[in-house]
Amino acid sequence: MYRLTIWGAARTVTGSRHLLQTPAGDLLLEAGLYQGPREETRRRNHTFPFDLKRIKAVLLSHAHLDHCGTLPNLVKHGYDGPIYATPATAHLATLVMLDAAHVQEENVRYLNRHRKPHEPPLEPLYTAEDALRAARRFVPIPYDMPFEPLPRVQARFVEAGHILGSAAVVLDLDARPRPIRLWFSGDIGRRHLPILRDPVLPQAADWLLMECTYGHKPHRDPRLAYDEIRAVAARTFDQGGKLVIPAFAVGRTQTLVYLLHTMMRKKELPEVPIYVDSPMAVEASMIYRMHPECFDEEALQMLRQGVLEDVLGFGRVRYIRRVEESKALNDQPGPMVILSTSGMLETGRILHHLKHTITDPKNTIMLVSWTAPHTLGRRLADGATRVRILGREYPVRARVVTIGDLSAHAGRDLLLEYVQATQETLKGVALVHGEPHAAQALMQALAEQGITQVRYPQEGEGWDLTP
Repeated sequence: MYRLTIWGAARTVTGSRHLLQTPAGDLLLEAGLYQGPREETRRRNHTFPFDLKRIKAVLLSHAHLDHCGTLPNLVKHGYDGPIYATPATAHLATLVMLDAAHVQEENVRYLNRHRKPHEPPLEPLYTAEDALRAARRFVPIPYDMPFEPLPRVQARFVEAGHILGSAAVVLDLDARPRPIRLWFSGDIGRRHLPILRDPVLPQAADWLLMECTYGHKPHRDPRLAYDEIRAVAARTFDQGGKLVIPAFAVGRTQTLVYLLHTMMRKKELPEVPIYVDSPMAVEASMIYRMHPECFDEEALQMLRQGVLEDVLGFGRVRYIRRVEESKALNDQPGPMVILSTSGMLETGRILHHLKHTITDPKNTIMLVSWTAPHTLGRRLADGATRVRILGREYPVRARVVTIGDLSAHAGRDLLLEYVQATQETLKGVALVHGEPHAAQALMQALAEQGITQVRYPQEGEGWDLTP
């Protein structure tokens, strides 16, 4: 008997974790950190709704926090089995978990300093030591190499095209009267993203567990963003201004560096310095350089020509680690590019760069990521004329530009194609990692294609997988 139960990313886009019960024990797909309302966040991240002692293996699709961020907590509470992932994912996830632990420890130290004497001290969800213990559980498995995480379960990672090392997980279950194939999409990427290979479509799947983040929205070709970025950058540089880009440290920063470098190498933009001001983004970029097995043909060609080393670490791209170097950027005249975290403009060094550039009309703030409601990034995207930064209000005189088409998630059209690729063998599809409006739109579009065996499970909903 094989049973799949959804314990995370159910009717939301965060906290992925899915439990596969097998005759040989349980297997956990993902162990993501939930991010949402405070009490809900505490409940989901501090407790486990399944029997941790029965879990014999964890399979991780990629290194984003909402997929790997609870791994240290699993280990802290006694999990001592293997964590399977591609080599690049294991490498990046170690960085992401350590960063998350550091943030939690710093936040708790700050809060404990301001607690009343009678209040008990707070503790982080996990520490850096817990993160390192989790990292030591990683078993790196290359793409397309079959392995057995449990008896009678054969697994394989295939390219997902989402971030470096991202994978879909193919599980072939030894059932009677015939085997069952469960295909877990992880987060599905897009075709033609810089550096990465295109996602592999499912084959001969009986059951498809897949994300539906943009099930309501088709995406344009990501190559269209190239021209928009070039036009914005050219205008800013002509004015002698600074192009300030808040970007996530893993994935988006490397994509933007690659695009800007390509434009300058082709003489489509003037040579100006590109600064990546985020210690985590610096480390992530170094990891990118170490995993050419994940590169697409264009990136491999650049690597053979010696160009990619310049893109991800040398020459015109300058990586900033020390706080003093970061501060010095604000005293330098433009033109220049500053890429810094966080992508939603809520924390990090980007806030200091923003307060020094937002009042000058020569400068441009380029938003390249989705921003959550009530964040500073969303207020700028919505056209705010005055914003509060680090406790002080500033008029918005810099140009604010939003660039679409860089999402690393598949749009509706590719999600439809993903299901259709294995339509003939499908017994059922389960949609996760998507808000209700996205899932409902995708379910309607699938129904129009004759695919009606689709469910949108709630947290804790499970079902038996049959041949």
